[in-house]
Amino acid sequence: MDPGSSGYKDYVAGLMAGIAMVITGHPFDTVKVKLQKHNTEARGIKYNNGLHCAARILQTEGVKGLYRGATSSFIGMAFESSLVFGIYSQTKLLLQGGPDGGKPLPRAIVPSAAFGGAIISFILCPSELVKCRMQVQGADSVVPSSSRYSGPLECAVKTVKSEGLTGIFRGGFTTLLRESLGNAVFFSTYEYVRYHLHLRRKGASSESSHLVDVGVGIMSGGLGGIACWSAVLPLDVAKTIIQTTPEKNHTRNPFRILKSIYGRSGLRGCYTGLGPTIVRAFPANAAAIVAWELSAKLLGIKRDLN
Repeated sequence: MDPGSSGYKDYVAGLMAGIAMVITGHPFDTVKVKLQKHNTEARGIKYNNGLHCAARILQTEGVKGLYRGATSSFIGMAFESSLVFGIYSQTKLLLQGGPDGGKPLPRAIVPSAAFGGAIISFILCPSELVKCRMQVQGADSVVPSSSRYSGPLECAVKTVKSEGLTGIFRGGFTTLLRESLGNAVFFSTYEYVRYHLHLRRKGASSESSHLVDVGVGIMSGGLGGIACWSAVLPLDVAKTIIQTTPEKNHTRNPFRILKSIYGRSGLRGCYTGLGPTIVRAFPANAAAIVAWELSAKLLGIKRDLN
């Protein structure tokens, strides 16, 4: 099989994965961002946990509050997933010299995933900056009313006006680190879990084959998501602070920020938002993988072990 033969189809399948992920995971992401913003600051409201934060959002803003910033997230995630799944699939195929039905190869998986993550960080950074700034506004926000944004477009325009073009890429280095490491962990976990689950299902009847494939996708995607976010959440905490802090001269070094948080709140502070992140990681990534694999099948893309 020619590595480029599936071409654009890999990117279309990735696009579908991104849409599924936002629909499933955005409310959890809003809770995570609010916890990271408010619970790491010395002043303002503190939430007891993710459930308390979600309840406050529903009480003060309704369901709409949970999907605050979803527009930029849809755009960013659609492009991001399309690229990361497409680049990963094509690069892995190239590095392993074609489809391989055998054991997953780390030498192909890790660099392919990290490369895809590095590329998409340049798209993800501006869209996440807008998303995070929209998400932290809410009823409990310490952001003054005069500084709030009416929508994502206004947020992007005002950011560029006040901070220049580089302002929209604030937190870019931290995003690149998070995406490279996170995608390497995610795809490695996904491939190994998928491989071992497929070994167990050998001999399953053809009638139950499609249902089993969905089950494998749910488990491998969900566990991949949990592994990924367990590894990169501290970087994500630092990124949220970098992107939502109004001071232009605030440090953008994620390690300095994490050192400061660790000094104040210990390891728990570095993992602020862990609850909603892990709760979100399983269904959102499971939905993304199921959507990706089903789209790949419908588009006629030949996958390993299929």
